[in-house]
Amino acid sequence: MNAKRAGEQSDAEQLRAARRDPAAFTAFYRAHAEWVYRWLLARVGDPAAASDLTAETFAQALVALPRFRGSEPGSGTAWIFGIARNLVRRSYERRRVESKARRRLGMPIAAHLPESVEEIDARLDAQALAVELEEALGTLSPELRQALELRVVEGLSYEEIATATNATEVNARMRVSRALRTLALRMKANEEAVK
Repeated sequence: MNAKRAGEQSDAEQLRAARRDPAAFTAFYRAHAEWVYRWLLARVGDPAAASDLTAETFAQALVALPRFRGSEPGSGTAWIFGIARNLVRRSYERRRVESKARRRLGMPIAAHLPESVEEIDARLDAQALAVELEEALGTLSPELRQALELRVVEGLSYEEIATATNATEVNARMRVSRALRTLALRMKANEEAVK
């Protein structure tokens, strides 16, 4: 999210103030709604469902404001994303229950639905990681990204990468190494920003 500017309230301060001042919740919503929507869209893959879940996330947050106990900057963001994550999990569980009913009635099931909360959590984590990884890959130069894709996705040797990219083998190794190091640093920075 955006860094706090001088004179602005942190997300936790906005949520505590929102108990008495609706404008504070409006400010919190405006600062977080797009991020929550994008995060949900990456998980459910359907813009309409992501919009509904975003609205439900903020509705639940508004109702639960008296229970918000965060005090550190970032704790409001973590809280809202926790609500969104729980809504996605419940959505998957609801579909799983509906799927069982369809099976009992002999109706076809269109897609695989997760069977356990652990599988749901694993999917949510994998989807979040995939979005972060794709964003990090987008920051690489074309040369670094191509070398990394040839090595990791295509499984080419460094000699084959050198031939494909019209570079030396040493240069191919350096590009792959640099790309991996850059990705690792960006992913670590993203992870620390979420904490």
